[in-house]
Amino acid sequence: MSEFPTLTEQELRRVCEYLYRRTGMVFNETKRYYIERRISERMAATGSPTFAHYYAYLRANARDEFHQFVNAFTVNETYFYREDYQLKCLTNDLLKERLSTKKVRDPIRIWSAACSTGEEPYSLAMWLLEEWPTVDQHDIEIAGADIDTGALELAREGVFGKRALMRLTPKLIGKYFDALPEERWRIIAHLRDSVSFSAVNIVEPEEMRRHGAFDIIFCRNVLLYFDDASRRIAAENLYDNLLPGGFICLGHTESMNRISPLFDVRKFSDAIVYQRPEVSGR
Repeated sequence: MSEFPTLTEQELRRVCEYLYRRTGMVFNETKRYYIERRISERMAATGSPTFAHYYAYLRANARDEFHQFVNAFTVNETYFYREDYQLKCLTNDLLKERLSTKKVRDPIRIWSAACSTGEEPYSLAMWLLEEWPTVDQHDIEIAGADIDTGALELAREGVFGKRALMRLTPKLIGKYFDALPEERWRIIAHLRDSVSFSAVNIVEPEEMRRHGAFDIIFCRNVLLYFDDASRRIAAENLYDNLLPGGFICLGHTESMNRISPLFDVRKFSDAIVYQRPEVSGR
């Protein structure tokens, strides 16, 4: 297909409403070019000659095409050691507090709830190995989740380009990555095996519940794409996925104070994070 389809106002609204209902992501007329480009890609992939044909195909084959449709609209902007002040807070403060509430054999569960292509959960694993001297004394579970199934496949593969590694020192790259041709690097098998990945939509409570409760959740720079109503739903779901006393880390421009009253604000020397109270308010 050589040109993008020109969607009518009604067709554009239909796409935006469908995305919002299913994912909580907000799109509108200001993103018309982006939307038409993504729809064009899916029309070409499914052999649909018109938008009406494609939309009917999407609705009739929602189980299969839905994931590809959503994947086309997600933004996967990330790199290793992004916003590392929160990683410092993790090892300087958050883990100490969580350990104080646990028995000796209890696991510590950390969730990257919008992990994209895996840089964040792998960063967590690397940071703990490098910066937490007692890491070997504890049972640490690190999990990554994302709505974009294509990104999750890339995360499991663990191959990254130069830009993704731009914050890492040559020493860290040499220690945790195997060099590949064309300036590509693959994270070592031991680290790949230490992180599990699964698909999840954070505005769907049933999907969230299946993953159990975590001590610490990283959900950074994803609520930016939601409206107020979707943010509240996501915040409530994330609250339910935290153990009492557990912490959530948001992106540096995000504030839980403007989204939900469920969390306590905790100010540490390295970062501001949000905590589920020990005594539930729900």
